[in-house]
Amino acid sequence: MVDLFLGRTLIKNNRDQDELDTEREIVLRLQNRVLMLLFAAAACESCQQFVPTLVEFHKRLTDEAYVERSAQLVLLYISLDQSEEQQESFLNELPKKCLFLAYEDPYRRELEAMFGVEGLPTVVVLRPDSSILSLNAVEEIRRLGPDCYRNWQEAAEVVDRNFLINEDFDEKAMRSFSDPMRRLKYKVEDGRKKKKKDKTLRGQGGSGGGDEQQDKDEHDGGEGGPW
Repeated sequence: MVDLFLGRTLIKNNRDQDELDTEREIVLRLQNRVLMLLFAAAACESCQQFVPTLVEFHKRLTDEAYVERSAQLVLLYISLDQSEEQQESFLNELPKKCLFLAYEDPYRRELEAMFGVEGLPTVVVLRPDSSILSLNAVEEIRRLGPDCYRNWQEAAEVVDRNFLINEDFDEKAMRSFSDPMRRLKYKVEDGRKKKKKDKTLRGQGGSGGGDEQQDKDEHDGGEGGPW
């Protein structure tokens, strides 16, 4: 995925519209990430209807109000607007954490052709190696919401040790807290069972078992020398 944007300038959708234009910046932002390419336009009614769903989807995966740590997910807006003003208008509706390509960058149209975009909105989902997870995940996002990301993460084999939804974090914390207690309990119970089993076996063995063990001990002692 990084290779797709090396030599390009990605812009942050913040107030200052900071640019990521060095190889190091691009790699740090995109490496080991699931990338969503949003092809849309302000004049597209379907795009306008989809935006609130997309914003909520993105928020639930990246906002600390919903997750313990952000998902390794990047949203990149590929504008198919007819003017820079339309692009700016649409960016105002998108998450501030997303990226976009400048309106004058012809690479927007190259990407449109590369992924065979036929209708708007289109969300192309890419693995970190730039292979395609979904050619258009719009309906999947509408239907499944944030659960999409877990499917994408598994399919992309993304190493995402930091991402944790709050309810999962709480469950994990409770489990971690109780695990040592359970292990101790099972260890004690296993020890008791083992002692009971050994006692039963000794009772069943009778004197014969004891004689055999004594013979074995004497034999071992003889081999071991006078000590």
